[in-house]
Amino acid sequence: MYYSIRHLTKFAYKSQVSESIMETRMHPRSDANQRCLTFHLSVSPRCRVFSYRDHLANHVHHFDIPGQHGQLVIVAESLVEVEPALELPEALDETAWEDMDREVHESDFWEMLLPSAFAEATPALEALATEFDLRRKDDPLTVLRTLNKQLYEYFDYKPKSTKADSPIELALSTKAGVCQDFAHIMIALVRTRLQIPCRYVSGYLFHGEGAHDRSVASATHAWVECFLPELGWVGFDPTNNLLVTDRHIRTAIGRDYADVPPTHGMFRGRTKSELTVAVRVEPSLGVPELDRELPVPEDWSILVEKAQALPEQAAPAKRSNQQAQQQQQQAR
Repeated sequence: MYYSIRHLTKFAYKSQVSESIMETRMHPRSDANQRCLTFHLSVSPRCRVFSYRDHLANHVHHFDIPGQHGQLVIVAESLVEVEPALELPEALDETAWEDMDREVHESDFWEMLLPSAFAEATPALEALATEFDLRRKDDPLTVLRTLNKQLYEYFDYKPKSTKADSPIELALSTKAGVCQDFAHIMIALVRTRLQIPCRYVSGYLFHGEGAHDRSVASATHAWVECFLPELGWVGFDPTNNLLVTDRHIRTAIGRDYADVPPTHGMFRGRTKSELTVAVRVEPSLGVPELDRELPVPEDWSILVEKAQALPEQAAPAKRSNQQAQQQQQQAR
């Protein structure tokens, strides 16, 4: 399946800021059953964008805008091919727990077994694990399938009920949250009670016809991957009670959200900022066109054009005019 993805992010500042420094993780990964065929990142105000890969092979883009501006617009566009995931068995062999422990002991999974910033044991988490009777029994795959369903049924999906930096205690106390909270709670339970390597996945979910997903189509998505013997990393989506399919598109993996936020940065200035995000994922037969209609505010189309247009070439000026302009700039 091919997907065309457009991810727009807008930071609007109450007053002008003098500099913005930003890091993004919006470039879909190319591994397992997924390939990113094209990716383009536009920024307005215009600037030079650099990139690197972190230790988990996530694509990271970063840039610096050292000048006065009242807003920052980031447009990420990509074309991704996702093949169907391997069909999973109903259960694993009786020796699966021993096989998993042996593989974990012989490999390097410590990062995905230890507590992390948003996925750590708390009294409320321990109480939930007891209520779910979460322990090593049957086989790992069966236990994880059951936990995935339990979390889906126990928590309500409520957009804006938590924030990006909310601890899992908030979702545990209100029994409500967003995909990020579902993922963090499952990761913490799996690491502490089952000792199974578990990691956070940030990405997108295609909401096709007939899909009964609780997560919203206009936002990014998050789910969990657990390491199982013979199967490798298997994805679970507790928000929607799904095993990860070819509708899930991965952009980054990490211990939790703190490792893989879509945007992470800072600005210089004493003012407040307002964040707006719009995501659109569509089936595609080819490279997406850049002028397609988006479900975002009208003024964004102008901003996108500015971000992608080449700078205008100024006409040559007389020497006296050039000197006057330089003096004026120095006096400001």
